[in-house]
Amino acid sequence: MDRYDHLSITEREDIMLLWRDGEGVSQIAREIGRDKSTVSREIRRNGWANPRTDRPSYRASTAQRRADERRARCRRPRLLDDPGTRALVARLVRDERWSPEQVAGRLAREDPARSVSDTTTCRAIARGDLDREMPGGRAARRFLRHRGRRRHASGEPRGAYGVHVTHEMSERPPVVARRSRIGDWEGDTVAGREGGACLVTQVDRRSGHLVGGKAAHKTSTEVGGVTMGSLAGMVVRTVTVDRGSEFACAASLQEGLGAPVYFCDSHQPWQKGTNENTNGLLRDWFPKGRSLDDVTDEEVREAYDSLNHRPRKRLAWRCPCEVYFHRSLHLL
Repeated sequence: MDRYDHLSITEREDIMLLWRDGEGVSQIAREIGRDKSTVSREIRRNGWANPRTDRPSYRASTAQRRADERRARCRRPRLLDDPGTRALVARLVRDERWSPEQVAGRLAREDPARSVSDTTTCRAIARGDLDREMPGGRAARRFLRHRGRRRHASGEPRGAYGVHVTHEMSERPPVVARRSRIGDWEGDTVAGREGGACLVTQVDRRSGHLVGGKAAHKTSTEVGGVTMGSLAGMVVRTVTVDRGSEFACAASLQEGLGAPVYFCDSHQPWQKGTNENTNGLLRDWFPKGRSLDDVTDEEVREAYDSLNHRPRKRLAWRCPCEVYFHRSLHLL
């Protein structure tokens, strides 16, 4: 069956002029290149009886308005037209900083009756449909990572600091790369202003679970102390870090944890990509250039907890703490 195109306002104006000139349906159809049944139905549906003549009256503007109203009535309601669903999606984007894909995946997992695809949410954000749910009239896209724009890593190399390498990356067991078990950690720091406080992050490769905290300075002593404290009581099989000077204490860290510490190859931080991605997410709370000296431990803990309760696509829309602790949560 051929695709049917609705009559345009130009075609309706041609019908109006020809109909007023007394032309019949068949002639009008030939003039505008349409089937005569199309023209007949158009006049019957959008015209009206004229008591002064046996021919109905027809006006292009009136016909167009009536056609638009019928199309609006028969349009399938958008999923986010429902106030409850719209408020839920807006809250997850606004307060939890979930991406549209994370919202869609978790809704499908936990509340299928209100499942909304990520494409639907993206379109609603682009149209401004969620802006009414945002504080101060801010656009919903401002709550998305990178304001909803795609970004590509610059690939800028990082310097090596000649730290003592306890184990090379090539020595790390292949099982770690498979993400098949709990307890393989990747470590790094999130810097504030130079010379000030920083955040220490340790991320479990299997679950994405994040632990760590604030260090007063980006020194091996401070970073090592926070790392030891955050991993105490956790399952630790391996730790992977880069060659930054803050990990010069790797030997003592290895001894204290009772697990080997592996170093990424020079200028290849993507070898601990789980941590790199997590640190990028933390920038939503702690933007680059911001001093972390006045950030409280409670603010850091809230940011870490928020990421640990954010559903992940690679975890089938479970959140990291569900996978790490083997339990189910109600997040919506």
